[in-house]
Amino acid sequence: MTSKTITLTKTDGEFEPFPESPPREDMQNWNYLYSRGQAAGLALHLGDSDTTTVGCEIPVGPTLASPRDRRIPDFMMSRDSRPDLISEHGGYAIDRQGKPPDFVLEVASKMTGVIDYTRKRADYERYGIAEYWRFDPTMGEYHDAALAGDRLVDGIYQPIEIEWLDESHCRRYSEALGLYLCWEDGELRFYDPVGESYIRTHYDEAAEREAERSRADREAEARREAEAEIQRLRERLAALGDSE
Repeated sequence: MTSKTITLTKTDGEFEPFPESPPREDMQNWNYLYSRGQAAGLALHLGDSDTTTVGCEIPVGPTLASPRDRRIPDFMMSRDSRPDLISEHGGYAIDRQGKPPDFVLEVASKMTGVIDYTRKRADYERYGIAEYWRFDPTMGEYHDAALAGDRLVDGIYQPIEIEWLDESHCRRYSEALGLYLCWEDGELRFYDPVGESYIRTHYDEAAEREAERSRADREAEARREAEAEIQRLRERLAALGDSE
């Protein structure tokens, strides 16, 4: 892979951080990465918070020397990096970090769908990001596909073949994450082939708590019924004793 050399005329301390971005107007990140706790679950799974940068909507660009040359992926991950520099630089400056991110993901929206698989794809390829993935809950209404991925090979993105399990389930393995990205009935999930389980999320934990409450309620009701039956038997036995 080749990359353009940027000549710096200022010292590190003289560069301004990446500019702040306006708030997003769509709810796609909330619906598919935040509300079910996918982003938090991935952060916990992916490792050391001191050396692994994981986050949503972190600006990524080649250098602070060109602050407008940046993209803001819905989710990104970079191993062997400096998470502590994110606040200082206002994002992920590749030349300051010493390496591009390993993985970025965009969630489709009506506003940005076409840009995700055209201009953003070209920029992420130019930045040298190892894997770029796209998820579209509408099965391709906003993106070019329900689930798509590209892997950098000799500086050029090569499409990752997606495996369709049936008409509503597809997936493919991400070498960068060590996980399967799964499109399941319009939901985004991450499957760990080593642990043979999906990445746990707040949603899963809430469902498990609700299942435990339901189990406890059923057991309590069964105990009440058993105690009531014992009481009825005692009353019948007492009645028989009185009749004698």
